[in-house]
Amino acid sequence: MTIASPSVAAAARTVLETAEPAAKIKAARRAARAWRQGYLAHCFDTAMPAAPARPDRPELLSPGRMPRRGKAGSERGRIALLHALAHIEFTAIDLAFDLVGRFGALFPRSFVDDWISVGADEAIHFALLDRRLRALGSGYGALPAHAGLWEAADATSDDVVARLAVVPMALEARGLDVTPATVERFVAAGDVASARILQRIYHDEIRHVGFGTKWFAIACEANGFAPVAHWRSLILARFRGIVKAPFNGSARDSAGLTREFYADLA
Repeated sequence: MTIASPSVAAAARTVLETAEPAAKIKAARRAARAWRQGYLAHCFDTAMPAAPARPDRPELLSPGRMPRRGKAGSERGRIALLHALAHIEFTAIDLAFDLVGRFGALFPRSFVDDWISVGADEAIHFALLDRRLRALGSGYGALPAHAGLWEAADATSDDVVARLAVVPMALEARGLDVTPATVERFVAAGDVASARILQRIYHDEIRHVGFGTKWFAIACEANGFAPVAHWRSLILARFRGIVKAPFNGSARDSAGLTREFYADLA
């Protein structure tokens, strides 16, 4: 008797339903490894939850209630910034696996290849940041965080093209703009260990934004949309933030997100 392989959608749901951070990291890396080794079926027989499970901490606040965290000049400011980044990476694990499980049936296997690798990367990023926070006497959950990143996923749960436009091509692309200056501030403060982590994350995120741009173009072609015009219309209609200068043009270009998309929306 042949035993059916578990589906990649079921593995994705397991990651989303895992709340405790260390367990979520393990679930994400286990799912990515199982997919690479051929142990998960390219099958989408399991629905994704409306929202991922969350640990008891950190306390989630609306963005307007978040305390100001400064410019990373003091150790307290650096801890606050590292904690905010850790929360982004923790949420990004769920974003990648939700993308796989919710929309993977619309695309070839290579879509899962790309986004499950992103989920594994985000798990590593979170682990590095949490370890650094602990070395500084803190840890993930010690400070409040905001839920804005998942709200963007919830607002685009009906449309993969909108999800790709908003999450990797707007929110993650903003990270490419601000990270180099953040690295410089950490180096200036003598915190080279944190700066190295941020530099690693920055290089990985260029690839992630590139996956977003690539699959957005593929989805637009399949639906008869002009990519630049459709991205701009989706940002105006579905993105709750703003497109802000200055832009890191070289990093965005490396990811295929050229100036014609965003320059005059700033």
